[in-house]
Amino acid sequence: MAMTGLDKWYAYVKSHDAAQLWDLIHPDAVFESPVVHTPQRGRDLTFKYLVSALAVLNSSSFTYAGEWRNDNGAVLEFVTEIDGIKINGVDIITFNEAGQIIHFKVMLRPLKAVNLVHRLMGEELMRQGGGPK
Repeated sequence: MAMTGLDKWYAYVKSHDAAQLWDLIHPDAVFESPVVHTPQRGRDLTFKYLVSALAVLNSSSFTYAGEWRNDNGAVLEFVTEIDGIKINGVDIITFNEAGQIIHFKVMLRPLKAVNLVHRLMGEELMRQGGGPK
């Protein structure tokens, strides 16, 4: 049986295989960050944000705590802890018919977590060659 887009996302989160993620993202994908007010458009920016987010959030305490699916997407609730701050958030992912990510929105709470992730993501994006556009 072929893997769904969501199966491929979970496989990427486990493997951190950048090539696998690149193939999963549609060229016209849109990424919406909890800390950048404008949508980030295109595979290049979506890829950069998702790689950075995984580097920042995927500590040993990261886990998906809930999952809600529909025909073309999913909402994945996650929890993690960084520097003693408990972070709760959701990934809202929309896939096209081919199973590629066409829209990815991240929402976070509480405010302390948003501020921490904002700082850490900025640092990670700068390491990757530039911040938000």
